[in-house]
Amino acid sequence: MKILLVEDNLQVAGFLRKGLEEAGHVVDFADNGRDGTFLAMGGAYDAIILDRMLPGGVDGLGIVAALRATGSKVPVLILSALDAVDERIRGLKAGGDDYVVKPFAFGEVLARLEVLIRRSQSDVLETTLRVGDLCVDLLSRRVTRAGKAISLKPREFKLLEYMMRHANQVVTRTMLLENIWEYHFDPQTNVIDVHVSKLRQKIDAGFESSLLRTVRNSGYMLSADT
Repeated sequence: MKILLVEDNLQVAGFLRKGLEEAGHVVDFADNGRDGTFLAMGGAYDAIILDRMLPGGVDGLGIVAALRATGSKVPVLILSALDAVDERIRGLKAGGDDYVVKPFAFGEVLARLEVLIRRSQSDVLETTLRVGDLCVDLLSRRVTRAGKAISLKPREFKLLEYMMRHANQVVTRTMLLENIWEYHFDPQTNVIDVHVSKLRQKIDAGFESSLLRTVRNSGYMLSADT
């Protein structure tokens, strides 16, 4: 996913940017309201993380207001040290979709961000996912590749659906652990590798090209690009 981060505290911004990129997101960054507004208005972002108090003549709420005035529905997660209830209400009424108070845990920010993105994507009814000649029908839960039916167990289907929704992106073990196994397993367990290996055998074995690849020291990627 492509994320815009607008934060004037360079230490906080560096921490967030590193974590988001490790989670497989592409991050654009601005450290002031003027540049943040320019990027927000001109870029096609899946979500925006926005500080409330910014230098540059435009604060976070000003950026949100400008976005909403154009009809943009991009999810906006507001970060702020202003923790009073009234301030949080102001942020949400200005057009923010969620509000996280500083100091924060990165895991919570990432989880809230992914919820906002999923919610925004669900506005578009999607019943079929395709990557190359691999097709998943979400209604019938039928999986085919090059017209050949592939039988998957429930966990394998959930894993494939997640990979297809993140096609051409690096999906980390942590992302899979959080979204497929919901923290029920130790991150050091090999259950992820075992399931990915079984899924790879089912969707790639016997076909001319491999779709599911291991990205060394990073995770996995589902892609039809050679």
